[in-house]
Amino acid sequence: MVIGYLKKNKYLKMKRISLFQSLIIVFFGILNTVAAQKGTSELASLGIHIIPYPQEVRLGGDDFILQNGLDIILDKNATSTDLKTAELLKKSLIDDWGLTVNITRENGTKGIVLTREGVGASIKDQGYSLSTGKNGLTILAKDEDGLFYGVQTFLQLIKKHRTGPFVPGMEILDWPDVKIRAAHYDTKHHQDRASYVKSFIRDLAKYKINMLVWEWEDKLAYKSHPEIGAPGAFTMEEMKEFTAYAKDYHIELTPLVQGLGHVSFILKWPQYRDLREVEDSDWEFCPLEEGTYDLLFDLWDEAMEATPGSKYIHIGSDETFELGVCDKCQDKAKEIGNSGLYHLFAEKAAKHLKKSRKVMLWERPMGWENSGSPIKNMEPDKDLVLTEEYHYESPDFKFARQAKNMGFEMFMYDPNPGLEPLFLPYHFKMTSNRISSSPRKVKGSLKDSYDLLTASANSGLFHGMVNTSWDDSGLHNQMWMLSFATSAQYSWNATAPGLEEFENSFFQNYYGPNVKDMEELYELLNEGAYYYAHSMERNVWHHGDIGKTHLPDLPRGQYVEYDQYWNNEYSEIIKRSRTQKESMKRALQIININMGQVERNAYDFEVYQSIAKLIEHTCLTYLDLSELEYTITQAHKNAFSDRAATLRSLEKAELLIGNSLLRREKVFADLVSVWEKTRLPKGMSTPAKKYFFKMDRSRHFANRTPDMSYLIYDEQLLDMEGYLEKLRAYRKSFQLKF
Repeated sequence: MVIGYLKKNKYLKMKRISLFQSLIIVFFGILNTVAAQKGTSELASLGIHIIPYPQEVRLGGDDFILQNGLDIILDKNATSTDLKTAELLKKSLIDDWGLTVNITRENGTKGIVLTREGVGASIKDQGYSLSTGKNGLTILAKDEDGLFYGVQTFLQLIKKHRTGPFVPGMEILDWPDVKIRAAHYDTKHHQDRASYVKSFIRDLAKYKINMLVWEWEDKLAYKSHPEIGAPGAFTMEEMKEFTAYAKDYHIELTPLVQGLGHVSFILKWPQYRDLREVEDSDWEFCPLEEGTYDLLFDLWDEAMEATPGSKYIHIGSDETFELGVCDKCQDKAKEIGNSGLYHLFAEKAAKHLKKSRKVMLWERPMGWENSGSPIKNMEPDKDLVLTEEYHYESPDFKFARQAKNMGFEMFMYDPNPGLEPLFLPYHFKMTSNRISSSPRKVKGSLKDSYDLLTASANSGLFHGMVNTSWDDSGLHNQMWMLSFATSAQYSWNATAPGLEEFENSFFQNYYGPNVKDMEELYELLNEGAYYYAHSMERNVWHHGDIGKTHLPDLPRGQYVEYDQYWNNEYSEIIKRSRTQKESMKRALQIININMGQVERNAYDFEVYQSIAKLIEHTCLTYLDLSELEYTITQAHKNAFSDRAATLRSLEKAELLIGNSLLRREKVFADLVSVWEKTRLPKGMSTPAKKYFFKMDRSRHFANRTPDMSYLIYDEQLLDMEGYLEKLRAYRKSFQLKF
């Protein structure tokens, strides 16, 4: 990287190396040697962790030492946007480093110079150069975005020293590989608080994400159809405020209001039943009903009104499971195929929307030709922006190239990390949805993203990238941050660093240099989430089958008769529960250590803790049930010889169940309390409006119940309360009679 930089760039001259910088280089000499052997980047070898990593870096020259009374120097003709960037920089330096900072337009070289004057050909769109000097640091950019991104890099370069904060001597030339870098923000099954939305925007901006595709469904208080907006939904004015706030951080807030499919939040309402493709399914609109468009146009118009200045709107429209089923659509499909129906809908939508916005939808390049029902007698609207996957069909970009030649604008679709509840399969995925079937571990989502983005970012075929974060299983949004950062890194710079270094850099960048054992923690939570998902048949339920763990047999009769089956039937999950319990013990140890010493985003560890404790509770519940059967067995054995011992065993059995229920109540209440620090109560009603709950057609894990109890719903199905009541009644009867 450094050699390539020196060969290619002549616009920056190497400055003399300061004594301070020399000491740093000597100090890190051995570390650098080891780092080089492992392929560690230049900045990481100095303990600096930048995301995304700059395109070109050259170390050396004078260090820039930040002192009180620091000036931020703007061009005399700097725009209001440039001034806002300077103000955000000033606030960060005051809040994070306790400095006194001034913003000035006076000419000078001392301080931090933010300039867009005298830009050469080496500075690309959204790009910048950054260079240090003894008395100053200069960020030079071609446009407003580039100046902002240069500032984001500068803020990540600052290091601590006993004499004060400083930036080691260096020169950077940087630009993005992909023009639009989008994060998909899915709030279909929860609503974050306004303060969290703003903090999320700030986090994305730090990593140079410049579009937020917000799938808000019923989280906007629609004026035209007020019943659709959930209780507590953001008002039009609040959404406009979010849009303006995001713009300050160089992020376009793009609304995603689902169109053809995924519309249970609309069609669950009885008054819209006649617009359904299938009368008994609220999942999908009929594309041949004019009322479909009248209703959607109202919602889309409000979505555009709520996001003034944005250039795109996303209409979703994926997973159209029932397309072509109703009588009218069956007849039309004979003429144009199911894909024809899909694009008939998309074309009518685009005709209404593209006067004001570019229209994005979940369609893959050449999907209309490669589907099971190819288009006949019509072509897709070339103004549509294609944002769905393509790489599974053609690793050589055949279909993407074909669509590009036809004139389509396309976004890379960073592979969805997964739909597992609680945590994401960053490091590995499991090949089976049952614990007892010896599942194998395969490549995780981090490697999936890395492989896709590094292969396609420099292909020249894609206008943008979109990372998806589906809310189907109700994860806390903070669990997606590593995924968002991964997409940000490799859509900005697809060549460096390597994946291992990047993950380590993320943890240090996001939590601070004192964070420990994060890769191990993620491995443990990755494994624990699969254990949780596969226990009590949770994942079986999600895929459409019904199943649940059963309770041990209740005792009956005067000799405590029972069917001894439970420990034999559930031997595999009991064994796994013992192992998993120890893993969660280690996870909680790592969490507790970090909670007391991380510099940033400590709240994440509260969420990690709530997840680990829920997984641990699941382990303990299985072990309790195992012990319950053994206790009943002991009661049975003593029934012929020692009635008092039998009674004690029955009382112990009651205590086991009672304590398990109390533990569940506490673990669940603590989890809800932690999660609701950043979000509104799930499925809440207000005095003015009652929440209307209906399970969706796709059986989303998070939509099994209106509230957060979807996380313990499977335990509730066990009815341990009823079991305890019957057990207590049997024990009292036994005590009285015998």
